[in-house]
Amino acid sequence: MSDDALRERIRGYLTPNKGTSSEQSETLSKFLQLIKYVSGSYDGEEGFRLLDKEISEHELAKNSQPGTSRRLFYLALPPSVYPSVCKMIRNYCMNQSDLSGWTRIVVEKPFGKDLSSAEELSSQLGELFNEEQLYRIDHYLGKELVQNLLVLRFANRFFLPLWNRDNIDNIQVVFREDFGTEGRGGYFDEYGIIRDIIQNHLLQVLCLVAMEKPVSLKPEHIRDEKVKFLQSVLPIALEDVVLGQYEGYRDDPTVPDDSNTPTFATVILRIHNERWEGVPFILKAGKALNSRKAEIRVQFKDVPGDIYRCKKQGRNEFVIRLQPSEAMYMKLTVKKPGLEMSTIQSELDLSYRQRYQDVTIPEAYERLILDTIRGDQQHFVRRDELKAAWEIFTPLLHKIDAGELKSIPYKPGSRGPAEADELLAKAGYVQTHGYVWIPPSL
Repeated sequence: MSDDALRERIRGYLTPNKGTSSEQSETLSKFLQLIKYVSGSYDGEEGFRLLDKEISEHELAKNSQPGTSRRLFYLALPPSVYPSVCKMIRNYCMNQSDLSGWTRIVVEKPFGKDLSSAEELSSQLGELFNEEQLYRIDHYLGKELVQNLLVLRFANRFFLPLWNRDNIDNIQVVFREDFGTEGRGGYFDEYGIIRDIIQNHLLQVLCLVAMEKPVSLKPEHIRDEKVKFLQSVLPIALEDVVLGQYEGYRDDPTVPDDSNTPTFATVILRIHNERWEGVPFILKAGKALNSRKAEIRVQFKDVPGDIYRCKKQGRNEFVIRLQPSEAMYMKLTVKKPGLEMSTIQSELDLSYRQRYQDVTIPEAYERLILDTIRGDQQHFVRRDELKAAWEIFTPLLHKIDAGELKSIPYKPGSRGPAEADELLAKAGYVQTHGYVWIPPSL
């Protein structure tokens, strides 16, 4: 592919911003001129020498002093080639000295398939680059509402005394998609919903929901607390897991006819520490369900001595909706308007689209790439954190891979297997009937 061919391909994906069309097209053209295409094999010296030559020419054109340039390599590649590509970058494409410059590597998930493969990958990359140079990206950590979690928890007085086992009955982190694995069946079947969504995205969100207050906002202090939380998670009990596979998943020609790969999973984690002992943390993810959303749902315990007899209407909940329609709302019981003294469930609502009408919420990747340029590793996964996360899920994954735990069929467009709702009820989650949150319209 030529430089111009790549530029034309990219042009179609860039949406115009505010301003006059001539300004837009001029800015876009200037940007596209910065883009170059270099072709080479993952382990071929020639391609990487060529890449280094292109980068060096660009640095010279910008009058960059030797040792002051900053090189960021983003590997949107299969993890199996990370070691060979990193080796080539290390040998042929490094910033020659580090007076004020740097070389940084961004790697995408999946970081391995289990504890041993992740550790092997980590040690291979660790031989080539130090931890300050490696950025393991998880785009969920760049989402606006996920970035808000620590602010909500530690900057608001009324959450501090409530955020514990005395007041909270259960916490859910939910990811739902209303479509299947269209076009990705072969890739997905190798990993399954736990490796694809739960072990990384949902577990990372859970860390921010449940960790202790860090000493400061320094990235290492925050990451220390996340690791401590992960290390306090007890081994997963098989009776705390329900797996599902939607009917029609195996019709994909790239999926084996006898595949047991889950496209749905509900997993309950139990935490062994002072704050959360006895509170079930429910991680739930599925494809081909009846709705598309990602949210955190904190359900509080029943009101003791309930004089209004309103328990049947549902409990207080604090819901943080990550996507779509970013919002946070508190479900609470209020008097039903009218002459009678009866109660109804309603909400205190902060919907971002309504409250922040003139603010563009950046894409998660946009924010995280900026963090890598700034050298801020707060929202990236540290090596010991990755290890602790795999330690939680590897025994379960090996049992699924060995066929010891079967996926239950469920109908596309449903809530998933009925057994998952039964598991939630057994864990203590009380479903609200008759209440629906409606995003406010402008």
